[in-house]
Amino acid sequence: QVQLVESGGGLVQPGGSLRLSCAASGFTFSNYAMSWYRQAPGKERELVAAFTSTRGDTNYADSVKGRFTISRDNVKNTVYLQMNSLKSEDTAVYYCNARSFWSRTTYWGQGTQVTVSS
Repeated sequence: QVQLVESGGGLVQPGGSLRLSCAASGFTFSNYAMSWYRQAPGKERELVAAFTSTRGDTNYADSVKGRFTISRDNVKNTVYLQMNSLKSEDTAVYYCNARSFWSRTTYWGQGTQVTVSS
């Protein structure tokens, strides 16, 4: 059974930090490009950060470059999103995504809420 379980969301003040985790199971983690997306109220889901190749290349949305860092641990089958210097506009539900490097197979997590507010 495939599972992507996000954790680490919550309420944080502007300028603060959070680290999101996504624990994967039920598939061969190293064969998948892992990504983080987010969806704010009334807006479309957007890509935040992603691994784009088996070499570990990454891609970030312009709005988070220099503030967010995606990383992965292929032993723990977990992908992380370190979020620093958070802004109110980062408030959204954050989703973990797994996309096969070799097919169109895609999995989604259930999402974790991040709220940036004073």
